[in-house]
Amino acid sequence: MVDEHVAHWDGVSRRSSLKGKYAALRDRLADAARDGDWRTVFEVLDENPDWANSARLEGRSGYAPLHQAAWHGASAETVERLLTYGAWRTLRAADGTRAVDIAERRGHRHLTGLLRPETRHFVPPDVLARLQQHLHRLIQHRAGLEDGSDLATQQGMRLPEVEVLTELDHPACWFPVPGMYGGFKIVMRERELTVDSWIRVVGGSERTDRVTADGVHLQEGRLL
Repeated sequence: MVDEHVAHWDGVSRRSSLKGKYAALRDRLADAARDGDWRTVFEVLDENPDWANSARLEGRSGYAPLHQAAWHGASAETVERLLTYGAWRTLRAADGTRAVDIAERRGHRHLTGLLRPETRHFVPPDVLARLQQHLHRLIQHRAGLEDGSDLATQQGMRLPEVEVLTELDHPACWFPVPGMYGGFKIVMRERELTVDSWIRVVGGSERTDRVTADGVHLQEGRLL
C-alpha cells in the first residue's frame, strides 16, 4: 500500500495516541534534541527513523530535531546526518519558522547554506496554501465521525504541510491516523494532489480523491 519511497508524516501530538513505550521514546528524543545530545538523538532515530521530523508530544514550539540543531548551532556534520534520516528543511515550527530561519536569527551562519530548502517541485506559495487548506478539509471529511467531529481533530493531530512535498525527490507522504486503522497517501503531481485513503475497519473503503487549488474533487465526481 505504501512503498519505501514515500515519506512519513508523523502527526501524533498527544501522549494518549501512543502506547507508553513509544511515548517514553518520543520524550527521550525530544529531551535529547533540546539538550543538544546528538548521540542519543541518533540512537533513537536508528530505531525509529520515521521520527526524524517529530516534535515533542504535547509541546508548544513544534520543534523537530532539525529545528533544535539550528537553535543550538550544531556542527554541520550533525545537521548533515539529520538530513540523511530524512529531516525536512521546509518543515515549519509552531510559529511558522523553518530551521534556516532559526539559524539565521541566532547567527549560526555556518548552517544557513546547509539548511536552506532545495525546491525540487516548484509550486507558487498561494497555490500551496490553497492545496493545504483543501487537503485538510478532505482529511477531516474522510476521518469523520457520526457526531460530526473527526478523528484527526479529536486527537489533536498535526496535519500534513504540503510545502514539505516540494523538497522531496519523490513528492509523496503517508499520513496515518490512529483509529482509522489506515490513513492517507498524498502525492504531488505538478500543481495538484492525488490522495489515496484507506479505513481498514470498513470494507471497500479504499478510494482516490484529487485536490487542486480550486477544491476537493471527490472520487464520485463531485466537489466536497
